[in-house]
Amino acid sequence: MLSKIPIHLEQTRAEDIDKEILRAGIIAELDAINLYEQMAALTKNKHIHTILLDIAREEKAHVGEFQTLLLMEDNEQEKEIEAGKKEVEELVE
Repeated sequence: MLSKIPIHLEQTRAEDIDKEILRAGIIAELDAINLYEQMAALTKNKHIHTILLDIAREEKAHVGEFQTLLLMEDNEQEKEIEAGKKEVEELVE
């Protein structure tokens, strides 16, 4: 993503704007996690490696914050996450 929101928030319906903002936040945080973990894997400097992984962990907490808010805003999302979880559990038993 790297600073470009993949949707046009200004074209989003008013009743959906908060959900889309939260989803964009999740995308941005996941993008940051990937970036920091990839850079950590490349560096030979142990201090940089440690800091990058620490920052990536913080971004994972941010994903959780956005996801928690999204589940509060979007009941369908909450139901579908539970359905997906059950489906995975059935397939990997």
